[in-house]
Amino acid sequence: MVSGESETSGTQASSPIRFNQAFLVWLKISLLSFGGPAGQIAVMHRLLVEELKWVSEKRFLHALNFCMLLPGPEAQQLTIYLGWLLHRVRGGVVAGVMFVLPGALTVLLLSIIYVTYQQSMAVSSVFFGVKAAVLAIVTTALWRLAQKVIRKRFLMAITAASFIASFVFAVPFPLVIIGAALVAFLTGSTPSPEVVDDRDGQGDDDARAIDSRVTTQPPPRHRALLVALVCGVLWLAPVMALYGWLGAGHIYTQQAMFFSQVAVVTFGGAYAVLSYMAQQTVGHYGWLSAGEMLDGLGMAETTPGPLIMVTQFVGFIGAYRSPGVLDPMVAGCLGALVTTWVTFAPCFLWIFLGAPYIEALRGNRVLAVALTGITAAVVGVVLNLAIWFGLRVMFTELVEVPLMVGEMTMMLPSPASFDPLASAIMGGALLAITRFRVGMIKVLLTSAATGLAFGSLGLV
Repeated sequence: MVSGESETSGTQASSPIRFNQAFLVWLKISLLSFGGPAGQIAVMHRLLVEELKWVSEKRFLHALNFCMLLPGPEAQQLTIYLGWLLHRVRGGVVAGVMFVLPGALTVLLLSIIYVTYQQSMAVSSVFFGVKAAVLAIVTTALWRLAQKVIRKRFLMAITAASFIASFVFAVPFPLVIIGAALVAFLTGSTPSPEVVDDRDGQGDDDARAIDSRVTTQPPPRHRALLVALVCGVLWLAPVMALYGWLGAGHIYTQQAMFFSQVAVVTFGGAYAVLSYMAQQTVGHYGWLSAGEMLDGLGMAETTPGPLIMVTQFVGFIGAYRSPGVLDPMVAGCLGALVTTWVTFAPCFLWIFLGAPYIEALRGNRVLAVALTGITAAVVGVVLNLAIWFGLRVMFTELVEVPLMVGEMTMMLPSPASFDPLASAIMGGALLAITRFRVGMIKVLLTSAATGLAFGSLGLV
């Protein structure tokens, strides 16, 4: 255990929820977490807030708002945060590891199959159908999240402005977030009731377990130093070891340093990091092609766990192509391991270091106002990135179009490149999810089979 925060002043008795009971719930969440961050957050909300009532709506959104401020995958960090609330450090570690492990093993297996049978009609056709279904899943999950968060015209305006800033003017995500927080703060908008939590936890009588465990005082300074030391060493020691052993030019060192950098400087979750990561890994390092990056994204979307697991696919392909003296498959597996470690280890540092302070500020109206604006802005940015993904699924060609502002350009689809088959699969999946309430697994399997059928007929 990193520290004795369970004895911190203001924290009440331990959670009535048994640890083994929570373990099974985290396992269930990890196996059901499809469809990117929006879908994963929706799964957690449905299980923990609506069904089990372990967490109140206000407490859930308070944690989510904080995680949206952090670099890295917000769904992964939200899982660690909620696990920490339930059972402190051991709960956060187990929740975080369980959220990643099934997806990591699945993506690794699919990566091996991918490089072995990449050119086969069956594999390419299956990915064709899966990517179209994923677009439908992301669309519906994003819509559900927006419905829960955007409940005022003021927040709708922030969402729209954030979308335009991201989609049209390519404003960096951190600037969009800062701008939204400032606008919300300066206008003095009343925060949504979901964001301002009761100090005594009485706002949700049906939510139990953690709402009585309110931390009223920040933790002692020595705790923060200990957390930073332990988590920092676990994260960076392997990176320094690779640098000292193999040198800066080795593929493993490059991957460890690049994805450690990604873990620090990229905000807004997996969708926000995709464009930057694609630019660097495809254009600068040349670890894989743009088409392979999209295949990896589709793979990560269709497997349980965080969407940022696409980094593992990138690490596998990069090392597989530059194996050195190792067998390519062994090299790829080691690259996947290195990439996964430096991608997810920082999440535990951010949460264990920051969550106690955020809990101490729970109910602070100034913070709540800023977080309300940030939440609305994130919805707009994620919408932009969902459209980025959708354009590359439904159209086979994008063209650079000049804007009326300076020398700025924007990538828009060529109408002649519209893919009716991918769009038909996407439309069918969307109808199945929204109208007939078909589960995600069935939708994914049906779409994959449809893509395979189209490929067998020579249509893909």
